[in-house]
Amino acid sequence: MSILQTAADITVLINSDVSSSERRVNPSWTISTLKSKLLPITGIPPSSQQLTLRLPHAPQPIPITAEDEDATTLAGWPLQAYAEIHVTDLRPPSSRLNLTDVSEITKWEMPVEQYEKRSDSVRAWKERNQLGRFDTTKQAQTDAEKDAAHERLWRETKAKGIEVGKRCLVGGKEGRRGTVRYVGEVEEIPAGGVWVGVEGDEPTGKNDGSIQGKAYFSCKPKHGSFVRPDRVEIGDFPEVNDLELEDLEEM
Repeated sequence: MSILQTAADITVLINSDVSSSERRVNPSWTISTLKSKLLPITGIPPSSQQLTLRLPHAPQPIPITAEDEDATTLAGWPLQAYAEIHVTDLRPPSSRLNLTDVSEITKWEMPVEQYEKRSDSVRAWKERNQLGRFDTTKQAQTDAEKDAAHERLWRETKAKGIEVGKRCLVGGKEGRRGTVRYVGEVEEIPAGGVWVGVEGDEPTGKNDGSIQGKAYFSCKPKHGSFVRPDRVEIGDFPEVNDLELEDLEEM
């Protein structure tokens, strides 16, 4: 390309449904030349390209087309810096390359054992500098905070008088009546901490006092539940009788 042609180059935006980039074009190029240069950018064959020029202040896109595209140059269109040339793919969707769907691409992952042996990995760097989960000071602080929260929850539970065998109300004034059957940790619940096992007077629970096959107490199916101490109120709550059950069923 000559120095004169380079001076006349215009930077424009080339956009398609799957690509967007800045390119320099020259008004002396023919439409066919431009389309051939757009092939590696958009992946659309020249014969399937429909070009339109979009200017900032133009109300409508301007088609870039001619009867003889091999002889017609771009000088006939009002090219200006950072105008947009949009490339539409005229091929049916089934014939186009899907450049955005990566679901069929096999993702390679380094085996964990191999990664842990590397000395130049992010993991190795964090371990050397005792950062993140390798920060023993932070871990000790976190463990201490968990222990303190656990002790506080136990004190609050005892202060509320939550003990095995006591009658209780779960969920507020209109909640469920029942009897405390268990107080303590439940390993099968990931949240940890103190849980209260309640045998409800009505079949509104989720279990029979067992979780994942481990029994913490025993009751009828769907009468057992595990709740946090803050949802439990201890008091003289009489058992729900048959008449009350009938009233609840009618409501």
